[in-house]
Amino acid sequence: MAAAAEPGARAWLGGGSPRPGSPACSPVLGAGGRARPGPGPGPGPGPGPERAGARAPGSVAGPGHSFRKVTLTKPTFCHLCSDFIWGLAGFLCDVCNFMSHEKCLKLVRIPCTSVAPSLVRVPVAHCFGPRGLHKRKFCAVCRKVLEAPALHCEVCELHLHPDCVPFACSDCRQCHQDGHQDHDTHHHHWREGNLPSGARCEVCRKTCGSSDVLAGVRCEWCGVQAHSVCSAVLAPECGFGRLRSLVLPPACVRLLPGGFSKTQSFRIAEAVEPGEGGDGADGSAAVGPGRETPATPESGKQTLKIFDGDDAVRRSQFRLITVSRLASAEEVLEAALRVHHIPEDPGHLELCPLPPSLKACDTWAGGKAGSAVISEEGRSPGSGEATPEAWVIRALPRAQEVLKIYPGWLKVGVAYVSVRVTPKSTARSVVLEVLPLLGRQAEGPESFQLVEVAMGCRQVQRTALMDEQPLLDRLQDIRQMSVRQPAFAATVVSVSHVYSSQGAVVLDVTCFSEAERLYVLLKDMAVRGRLLTALVLPDLLHAKLPPDSCPLLVFVNPKSGGLKGRDLLCSFRKLLNPHQVFDLTNGGPLPGLHLFSQVPCFRVLVCGGDGTVGWVLGALEETRYRLACPEPSVAILPLGTGNDLGRVLRWGAGYSGEDPLSVLLSVDEADAVLMDRWTILLDAHDTASAENGTADAEPPKIVQMSNYCGIGIDAELSLDFHQAREEEPGKFTSRLHNKGVYVRVGLQKISHSRSLHKQIRLQVERQEVELPSIEGLIFINIPSWGSGADLWGSDSDTRFEKPRMDDGLLEVVGVTGVVHMGQVQGGLRSGIRIAQGSYFRVTLLKATPVQVDGEPWVQAPGHMIISAAGPKVHMLRKAKQKPRRAGTTRDARADAPAPEGDPR
Repeated sequence: MAAAAEPGARAWLGGGSPRPGSPACSPVLGAGGRARPGPGPGPGPGPGPERAGARAPGSVAGPGHSFRKVTLTKPTFCHLCSDFIWGLAGFLCDVCNFMSHEKCLKLVRIPCTSVAPSLVRVPVAHCFGPRGLHKRKFCAVCRKVLEAPALHCEVCELHLHPDCVPFACSDCRQCHQDGHQDHDTHHHHWREGNLPSGARCEVCRKTCGSSDVLAGVRCEWCGVQAHSVCSAVLAPECGFGRLRSLVLPPACVRLLPGGFSKTQSFRIAEAVEPGEGGDGADGSAAVGPGRETPATPESGKQTLKIFDGDDAVRRSQFRLITVSRLASAEEVLEAALRVHHIPEDPGHLELCPLPPSLKACDTWAGGKAGSAVISEEGRSPGSGEATPEAWVIRALPRAQEVLKIYPGWLKVGVAYVSVRVTPKSTARSVVLEVLPLLGRQAEGPESFQLVEVAMGCRQVQRTALMDEQPLLDRLQDIRQMSVRQPAFAATVVSVSHVYSSQGAVVLDVTCFSEAERLYVLLKDMAVRGRLLTALVLPDLLHAKLPPDSCPLLVFVNPKSGGLKGRDLLCSFRKLLNPHQVFDLTNGGPLPGLHLFSQVPCFRVLVCGGDGTVGWVLGALEETRYRLACPEPSVAILPLGTGNDLGRVLRWGAGYSGEDPLSVLLSVDEADAVLMDRWTILLDAHDTASAENGTADAEPPKIVQMSNYCGIGIDAELSLDFHQAREEEPGKFTSRLHNKGVYVRVGLQKISHSRSLHKQIRLQVERQEVELPSIEGLIFINIPSWGSGADLWGSDSDTRFEKPRMDDGLLEVVGVTGVVHMGQVQGGLRSGIRIAQGSYFRVTLLKATPVQVDGEPWVQAPGHMIISAAGPKVHMLRKAKQKPRRAGTTRDARADAPAPEGDPR
């Protein structure tokens, strides 16, 4: 269970005793949707200039909104129904800029940004990536059109202005338990606005999106779209839509309770916060409820900096307000609370002037209505004389505070209950008081724990409270840090797994503070000149997986395919559970395979070139004995240059911008096939030195092969290309450019003669094979080489069996030079068929270029032994039939539960 001081601090009360090995902070809060139906705050353009008017009679309509009637001076649309507001009057929320018809006021269910954080049952921090320009998107806080640079969450569809980030609700996709329990259902996660053009409501079938205002809602899991009002008719449970068989259910993922941000899990280069070098020297944000930049105050007005507590002062993060010099203390305080989205009673707060010395000062504002308040200079703040430039919102000390208690289990009819905390209140006494209110009075308090939760847009921190800890002093200390959004920073370590071949160790840490210390220590540590990679991994509760679940483990190489790999990484995190999508440049395949090691059935999608696919298949081979599913099927999204394996398995010559949802649907409908894997033992032996009679030999090494192994001219071209890319990687972002470099390198080698047949010896099945006059020798496992060429050829040959990639045999082919290779790739000739077998021994008489699956190097003289590598691997081949149409709305609609009263 959680408790929160009005309006920000909260704590969760967890029920049940923790299982062995569980984190020290008991798992608490339940997932599965919000406290009440309706999406969080969302984008929408402002109504334009308006004149303040009287408060709306229905100002209480909609959670937390403060509507007032305004006179419109430009065309304006309703943020609920998206229709044009005819006439000159509309109703505007002072805090979040929500504009509405008078007739729509009673239907507003979207919470105001001032109260939205208190309605989130499972707070999850956002993960903002690099800033960019997002065409026709709207800010989720101020509801204005986004200008460049803008921020968006890498995991959900939240879009923000940089200076609105501190006010965003921590309602990212509920993709994990975060230490909580009893998740037998998962509710829709509604996100308001920014719908695709042509979006239609699931209930009324009318257009629910708008390019003029923030309108409509969309479930971030199943993709169902609807009007805000219509969404209340839909069943609250989410079935994950067409991707339900691929999604890793959030109920099966548990994070260590604490303050790790998603950037520490996903390693996303997060944007800098305002006030920390991101938005100018002063860190200021918007003025008033809109985002208009304050001009030089006209005569009779003044602009003030408003800080929300000590934490805002420390970070130099403030908001600006422009008020009349004759404004009363209460009017100034109300303006300060609106700009900081604080819905609290002004009588409980005060404004304290912030002198340059930051010394203690007298107070301004608050108090009783009509009371005379004097500043430290002895002048009335409304007099316009010697008014300080900056002010800090402070909470007045009270004899008691109101605490919100959030149950840590799902099966309860209320989002939270409120209790009063006095100087005598402790964590244990609050638990005893709350249990009867939640229907758990029959259970002993020893089964529950109070957990303090600090909600930040970028970070959610949890701290377990001791039973006898006084709560009132703790709450008042927190409110000195921030009235709106408390911000405070919050040992047992054991080695659970050692992957010696990968050079990796997995640590189980049950204490967040110790985990944080270790992470900071390890992330910048170097061993033998190489930086360590430190990752924060969740626990995967495989026992909670549905019986028919076969989640997809996704590996993306963002360096492949130019910028397409980076875009796919972001897209897959939005479509699937982000904890099942891994960046291969961040620790390689091992973290993902370790996380899925106990999953009884899963599939793998590798997004990258042939070298990336071989990397993942090699890691699968090394960790196979640790996996509950030792033979997962592997699909490919080709991002490289050659992509020969992707061609053979029908995934195409390369990714060209297809809808990521269509890709996932094709993976779900793909057919399983088998493929041989081969082991190459490289045993180099240099000639003995004449001076000391000793041999200087490289240690033997083993590499895995899936596609082909080339010796000679083929590998030499790959090596030259690889070296050119290493020297100028920024130029190799286009597949067409990469092929052009191959052609240029090949033309430079046309006149070279190497007589490879005189420099190597070949044994097949321990029988010596005489080689013809060739410049390159290639061992092929699949019927595609050099970007789709058929090197073996289609002609029948009684000497050899028809090649297959699962027959346990390799084909050996020779090429006579660059011209011959060009003719093969043009379909004019085939290679020279030499042999077919399952065991090969190649003797290199001098240093020779070698490449395996596109990874080249120069191999010293010695032996190469090629043999079958264990069991065959299971690959996924794209089905021939066209997959089901990937329109998000239509697919989601087909699988979503029908609304009540729907004739379907």
